Amino acid sequence: MSQGSTDDGLSEFGYSQSLDRSIGRFASFAAGISYISILTGTFQLFYFGFAFGGPVYWWSWPVVFVGQLMVALCFAELAGRYPVAGSVYNWSKRLAGPTTSWLAGWMMFTASVVTVTAVVLGYQLTLPQIWSGFQFVGDGTGENDYQLNAVIWGAVLILFTTLVNAFGVKLMTRINSAGVFIELIAAVLIVIALGVNIVNPPSVLFDTGGIGEGAPGGYFGMFLIAALASAYVMYGFDTASSLGEETVDPRRTAPSAILRAVIASFVIGGLILLFAILAMPNLADPALGESSGGLQLVILTVLGGPIGTLFLICVVIAVTVCALAVHTAGIRLMFAMARDNALPGGARLARVDPKRKTPVVPAVLIGVAAVVILLISVGVPEIFTAVTSVAIIMIYIAYLLVTVPLLVKRLRGEWSGGEGGYFSLGRLGLPVNIIAVLWGAAMAINLAWPRADVYGEGWISWIAFIFIGLVMGIGLLWFRLRGRHRLGTLPEHVAKQIEQEAP
Repeated sequence: MSQGSTDDGLSEFGYSQSLDRSIGRFASFAAGISYISILTGTFQLFYFGFAFGGPVYWWSWPVVFVGQLMVALCFAELAGRYPVAGSVYNWSKRLAGPTTSWLAGWMMFTASVVTVTAVVLGYQLTLPQIWSGFQFVGDGTGENDYQLNAVIWGAVLILFTTLVNAFGVKLMTRINSAGVFIELIAAVLIVIALGVNIVNPPSVLFDTGGIGEGAPGGYFGMFLIAALASAYVMYGFDTASSLGEETVDPRRTAPSAILRAVIASFVIGGLILLFAILAMPNLADPALGESSGGLQLVILTVLGGPIGTLFLICVVIAVTVCALAVHTAGIRLMFAMARDNALPGGARLARVDPKRKTPVVPAVLIGVAAVVILLISVGVPEIFTAVTSVAIIMIYIAYLLVTVPLLVKRLRGEWSGGEGGYFSLGRLGLPVNIIAVLWGAAMAINLAWPRADVYGEGWISWIAFIFIGLVMGIGLLWFRLRGRHRLGTLPEHVAKQIEQEAP
């Protein structure tokens, strides 16, 4: 059997097969949709969107979907052509120069570590509403009760995701797939349960309720803030391709997994948000716009205690697999960059455990870093909220570092799309790519805009520019002075046939 047939074309990119290729179609789809995580995102951010946009905030969901679908279509084409670990980094590497691709990987990796921390805080938003005993620290009303309890639960979840990822991809995909299956069933049941309890007319979706009066930009300005809640959810679909080296027939599986994850998230998540608004008896309840209320309050109010609690347990499961998927994606990105010797200590970071067929050191390092960020957040929740928000911007920027070079290739006539019969946009490629770039740039600006409502007053309102500037500056300084001179696939990861051809 040829090398190309055993590694699904990995030797074409100069790499040997070192990871465990065992992920099937559903597990690949589950990896993408668990990163987006319908229940985690909608339940964690509904209060924010509703607080600034009211019922009309729902329209941000389809708007964000259309924009992100354009990005996903570009990524699906790339996934069929380059089924390599660390998707964004490796795609950019083949579309642009080493500096651009390194920056894309660096931004995505840094954001992924912060995102792990942000996701695990979902436990604190949900667990105490299931049972007050889950509030270990005080009764939740003390100055630091909420934060300290969130850190404890977050650290527990990070420990879990670290151990699972260190054990191997098979265990990870089994847990992730089971969790996604439960999440999807629960999401559909929530849609049905809320749908049969609708009490508000569709006209409420056009009622601004006086929001934005006297504010700069009026309601539109407030809607742009509310839209951040949707923008914070619908990303991470590239995870399906980031696991390409561990996926069976990745050139066909990954593109469909990316698109299915985005579309399924839009449909089910959109219906949950829509029916929640239409089913809530009192849309004027101020608790709907508070983190202690939000969508959890809607579920408990509309569906009652036992049933509502059961659904909140499913939300906890969704948060768990979401954190697991984000952690996994970060590991694959670190591994991909380290294998090219693009990170300090590359040989150690890229080492794959011979028994478990997984990079163990990156799993541990990301887990430790995420816990450290959690501990730093205690007592300074404003800065933590700002930094986690900025992490999403960094992901949008990383996506732009892929879609912009791809657009340049198309405009130069250097991109043919679906070679070998794999997924291709054909003639639609250019308009889709243009929209993807314009959308990504517009959302990055909207996300980073220095608003006191999002980031706080004073200097911290500029945290997006400060934090991203520091991350980019420090990273590029190291890369240009030292990192770029060391680039090259580590000998232990070079494809065997290339070794044999070398003089």
